[in-house]
Amino acid sequence: MGRKGAPLNTPVKKDKFLFLTKDKAYKFPTPPQMHNKGNYIISLGNLGRWLAEQAESLGVEIFPGFAAAEVLYSPEGAVIGVATGDMGLNEAGEKTEAFEPGMELHARQTVFAEGCHGSLTKTLVKKFDLRADSDPQTYALGIKELWEIDPAKHDLGMTLHTIGWPMDNKTYGGSWLYHLENNIVSIGYVVALDYQNPYLSPFDEMQRFKLHPAIKPLLEGGRCVSYGARALVEGGFQSLPKLTFAGGLLIGDTAGFLNVPKIKGNHTAMKSGMVAAESIVAYFDKHTEWGGECESYTANLKTSWIWKELKKVRNIRPGFQRGLWFGLFNAAFETFTMGLAPWTLKNHADHAQLQKASESKEIDYPKPDGIITFDKLTSVQLSNTSHAENQPVHLRLVDPNIPISVNLPEYAEPAQHYCPAGVYEIIKDNAQNYTLQINAQNCVHCKTCDIKDPSQNINWATPQGGDGPNYPNM
Repeated sequence: MGRKGAPLNTPVKKDKFLFLTKDKAYKFPTPPQMHNKGNYIISLGNLGRWLAEQAESLGVEIFPGFAAAEVLYSPEGAVIGVATGDMGLNEAGEKTEAFEPGMELHARQTVFAEGCHGSLTKTLVKKFDLRADSDPQTYALGIKELWEIDPAKHDLGMTLHTIGWPMDNKTYGGSWLYHLENNIVSIGYVVALDYQNPYLSPFDEMQRFKLHPAIKPLLEGGRCVSYGARALVEGGFQSLPKLTFAGGLLIGDTAGFLNVPKIKGNHTAMKSGMVAAESIVAYFDKHTEWGGECESYTANLKTSWIWKELKKVRNIRPGFQRGLWFGLFNAAFETFTMGLAPWTLKNHADHAQLQKASESKEIDYPKPDGIITFDKLTSVQLSNTSHAENQPVHLRLVDPNIPISVNLPEYAEPAQHYCPAGVYEIIKDNAQNYTLQINAQNCVHCKTCDIKDPSQNINWATPQGGDGPNYPNM
């Protein structure tokens, strides 16, 4: 155990890095950024719960089950806090006998730490034009399972990453496989959301990845005990928005501080929170007014190791936009030159990268066997996802006609493919009429639909209360 009982139980003992073809695995040198010496394999959910206990012991108030659902503004347009969502609304948004209005939480400075593609941060970016001087943010979707495997196959502290199959050479993606304590293995697959084929399903890519001869034997005789999915930011340095505005600032993944070559963002998220706290305390020493802008936060970040770290690797992820082999060559060059190249490669908006269905090839994924591979609904059960019945749907269409009139004929309605939880379903009736059915109760809150929809027609909002997936040990 770490200091104060932090759940740091499994130090990394060795790294492996494989390039996969359909039937073979080739050992490559582990890229320098992915060396894990001195790191621990942890459950971020367990660490978060432990951190909450430490914060509460210091007097911090935490409101579990109450999501921030609205940004509050002063008459002058400055942020003055947030409001939690109303409780006790029915499916039509009408008040029931159990209605309770949301709470308003006011603050001179509000720190937004919503994680990847925050629903409130999205509105702040638009209101304050925070991306005026940055590239679009770009994302990936990570699909994750926890397996309890045969103890004879367990290698405590081993980390494995792969690239190559099942992705084609135009699509960026790869896997991880980490051996934790108690014969548990965390296995996952990440697919960049700038992929082009509308028929691609990140969930099904993960399932067939597990069938590779280098992976399947490890899982045979074991059992899958948990499932989850979440989008992650990949834009890096050139996609960082303006970080401060009147009354607030952005930290962590909501700002985009993930280091893609490292496949890590916890360290940068924590450091950005520390810099934010120090900057706000110093700001309050000189300013007592509401709605001011803590500009020193950005200046302090630029002198921290976060800025240097992200700038040094800024060109590695965008290099893969030109294909796997160019990306690998570019990554080697950028690593060798320590990121000192005089250029900065551009990022693009993921939703604008889809090809038309007429230009794309359908993908024939293997049927799940229920042992190593699973269907979406079986996996959702393992995520412990729960949404109260008869609450307002938290997945909202800007125009209800677009899925059938635009997305289906032009892009084969990609939501039915990219969603890792079977939320979006195309239904055809006896008269050959199509409708889009939204199974919001399945949603695992990955945010992919809000990011990848080619018409930008889906708005993910917070559901009532603390509803959603419940990830023990994930």
